[in-house]
Amino acid sequence: MTIQPSVTSAPLLTIEGLRGGYGRVEVLRGVDLHVNPGETVALLGSNGAGKSTLNNVMCGIYRAWAGKVLFDGSDLSGAHYTDVVKAGLIQVPEGRKIFPNLSVTENLALGSFVRARERRSENIDKVFTTFPRLKEREGQLAGTMSGGEQQMLAIGRGLMAEPRLLILDEPSLGLSPLLVEELFSLIEQLSATGLAVLLVEQNVGQSLEVADRAYVMENGGIRFSGTSDELLGSDELRQAYLGL
Repeated sequence: MTIQPSVTSAPLLTIEGLRGGYGRVEVLRGVDLHVNPGETVALLGSNGAGKSTLNNVMCGIYRAWAGKVLFDGSDLSGAHYTDVVKAGLIQVPEGRKIFPNLSVTENLALGSFVRARERRSENIDKVFTTFPRLKEREGQLAGTMSGGEQQMLAIGRGLMAEPRLLILDEPSLGLSPLLVEELFSLIEQLSATGLAVLLVEQNVGQSLEVADRAYVMENGGIRFSGTSDELLGSDELRQAYLGL
């Protein structure tokens, strides 16, 4: 089932016919999606559906076999990942990937290594305003913090690069239900600032509550797409992913 949403502005990110994989194993089988400026879009699907592979291909970590990645009108297909970062397409990776033996402030500073370096101090202050808990722990080694605090740090590090589109890859993974609620509340706050967000998640129900639109991946392709309300109203999706 594909429900085509209306598009009121030129997309910030457009993925066209993207194919890719590892070795001879094809994982992505012609993926099409787009994210408009200021939108929160959820990319949903079970483990192994191809979500993280799609992230890594669009961010230049792995090379696409075919298809296009267009960002604000520029073709980033095959671009080096540093050029993707310079363009403002920033990924907060699955598993946080913080530097455990560096302090909170040092981890944040590394987020501006490629982009927005000249505003590093100012942006650290902004991150501390968004995450007061990180301010309280600014000199603490990142590896000694809780999982929820480490996820805050990973998102804060992504914000240090002044993203035009922030990709959050499985941000709720391993968090307690209370911290998951806090996380999704934070995503709504980021969206309210006008930041475009691509939320990559297995948590279908809560993701649809904060997203404007969503895509559901299965076996390396898009099976469902539409507004959150449209997908929540789909009996097939509700039965397959929400158990309703």
